[in-house]
Amino acid sequence: MTAPETRHSLILRLRDGRNQQAWAEFLEIYQPLILRLVRCRGLQDADAREVTQDVLLAVVAAIPNWDADPAKGSFRGWLSTITRNLVVNFLVRQSRHPRGSGDSDFARWLSEVPAADCNESKFFDIEQRRQFFQWAAARVRSEVSDNTWQAFQRTSIDRRDIAEVARDLGTTAGAIYVARSRVMKRLRECIEQLQREDC
Repeated sequence: MTAPETRHSLILRLRDGRNQQAWAEFLEIYQPLILRLVRCRGLQDADAREVTQDVLLAVVAAIPNWDADPAKGSFRGWLSTITRNLVVNFLVRQSRHPRGSGDSDFARWLSEVPAADCNESKFFDIEQRRQFFQWAAARVRSEVSDNTWQAFQRTSIDRRDIAEVARDLGTTAGAIYVARSRVMKRLRECIEQLQREDC
């Protein structure tokens, strides 16, 4: 398996709209992140998916003009702004043409959409780290044996006792430590590659 490219190089490859591999990688990394961000604004699942598609279409249209100059802002900030603006646009459209959601206080809901501030940026960062971990975990899991992954997941994620997991997997505590260390090292490598350039 080849290592994932950094976000900066991925974004540059996205400028070629015909680069299906770049777009597939972008969707794999960012679509779940955008969907979670949109859902956190209180939209129903179908509406959240619609807004997520709108965000992705906006990225497709605007990526050729996106400037990687750090003085003009990061890609993360740019994507967060697009997402926030399209959520607000959706809510405004809904307030003009309500669909009978049963919510008679739609203006209150609209006013609860947070402004662009450090809290929203922190939220985006947390969601992005979560998505990077999930993306890296899927890759690393495919690279290691099932026992190695189970040793990592049960002890590091599920927080089960190492001796208990060793018994369950028919191995030693030392082997569990080695397997866990190997998986954590690969996860760090994958995530660091994604974060190498904060564009």
